[in-house]
Amino acid sequence: MNVAILGTGSVGQALARGFIALGHQVTFGSREPAGATAQKAIAAVAGSRAASFADAAKSAELAVLATPWSGTQNAIQLTQPANLAGKVVIDVTNPLDFAGGKPRLALGYTTSAGEQVQAWLPSAKVVKAFNTVGNGMMFKPKLRNAPTMFIAGNDAGAKETVTGVLKQFGWEASDLGGIDAARLLEPLAMVWIVHAFKKNAWMYALTPVEA
Repeated sequence: MNVAILGTGSVGQALARGFIALGHQVTFGSREPAGATAQKAIAAVAGSRAASFADAAKSAELAVLATPWSGTQNAIQLTQPANLAGKVVIDVTNPLDFAGGKPRLALGYTTSAGEQVQAWLPSAKVVKAFNTVGNGMMFKPKLRNAPTMFIAGNDAGAKETVTGVLKQFGWEASDLGGIDAARLLEPLAMVWIVHAFKKNAWMYALTPVEA
């Protein structure tokens, strides 16, 4: 499968490594595919390549949106939404605002990053996933209990596709409903972030344990 990773940061790199390890082809989408940032990403992920956002999306069968929130809308505009029409898009973003020195949510209550992404990509099948764990745990995490990844999205078939991806990545999926459930998942990411900073512990996941 051809996978577009829209974003070249540590999250995108972690997911790219996972897809390549599973035998998929990965293209990073970047504003400057020949620039230093994109070249650093492909050097860090053997077997990947870089292209413009639009070209990466056009050739993709599945896309992963892994941009900082501040640049997400612009990245989607550069991607050209028509290039992702009918395709599954895994939204990994969290709407974090660092203006006060500490991360906080810039959206909530009546909307979410997931809902904004779906609005910006009206013909794509957006599924929120991978946003409640650190990038070091995204692919085949080693935990005592089977980890659970909560997902949200409007398209049942797209969620089946993402559930399959999660299984390959070593996760069980728990479907919380439509994309509006991203209003729950993004604050859950803040729980993960605050705990990680307080304990200086980054290699963990939030997962329910049945009695």
